[in-house]
Amino acid sequence: MDFAPYRAFTLELARASGDFIRPLFGRRDLAVDLKSDDSPVTLADRGAEELMRRLIRTRFPTHGILGEELGPENTDAEWVWVLDPIDGTKSFITGVPLWGTLIGLLHHGQPVLGCIHQPILGQLVVGDGVTTTLNGAPVRCRPTTRLAEATLLTCDWLTPAQHQDGPAFDRLAQSTRLCRTWGDAYAYLLVATGWADLAVDPIMNPWDLAALVPVIRGAGGVITDWSGGPAYPAASTVAAATPELHAAALALLKA
Repeated sequence: MDFAPYRAFTLELARASGDFIRPLFGRRDLAVDLKSDDSPVTLADRGAEELMRRLIRTRFPTHGILGEELGPENTDAEWVWVLDPIDGTKSFITGVPLWGTLIGLLHHGQPVLGCIHQPILGQLVVGDGVTTTLNGAPVRCRPTTRLAEATLLTCDWLTPAQHQDGPAFDRLAQSTRLCRTWGDAYAYLLVATGWADLAVDPIMNPWDLAALVPVIRGAGGVITDWSGGPAYPAASTVAAATPELHAAALALLKA
């Protein structure tokens, strides 16, 4: 299947949303609202998603859209765009650039194309499950196979105990060389580009996940849920640079 037209359009979406978001980052006067789940949302989140939705409707009017901020639209379509305008809003509202715009494309319900864009740092990662690029140049996960040599990233130390198995996550974290909360979309960008080895999150939404699957796989990595099953549309992730590292991480999470 030729993804070239969709890849080119994904770049358009990323650049347009980045141009919208960039001037709003780091503004102390940016209003922050709380959604029903107490997670923060801003004009940057809502405005960027609406902008991408307008572009999709114009270019591909038969396609569906699923976005974090504005909900589902024609999601029974053959092709569905899955949008998270700012994955990592907590970082965004505190002036920390560890967030990204996630753009995923589903074909018959499965992720086939994904983008992680960090417009402040100028990093644009696109993957199709076979290849992944950073600013147009191919990238690969690094060949780490041992937990003792691995860098593990997660969003929050508290959520594994709340949503999965806290002691199991602690065992995994203690087995790695380095563990940091450089989480959300940026964690998966780091794994795909070879700067980190593992990204583990105990709870995810479809808009958090869709873009990650083709990006990690295209970079040669492995991504599943905490049970080793399909990563999408599950509600958790274990993304690893190599099959050996992934198997070792799962063994501790299941122990």
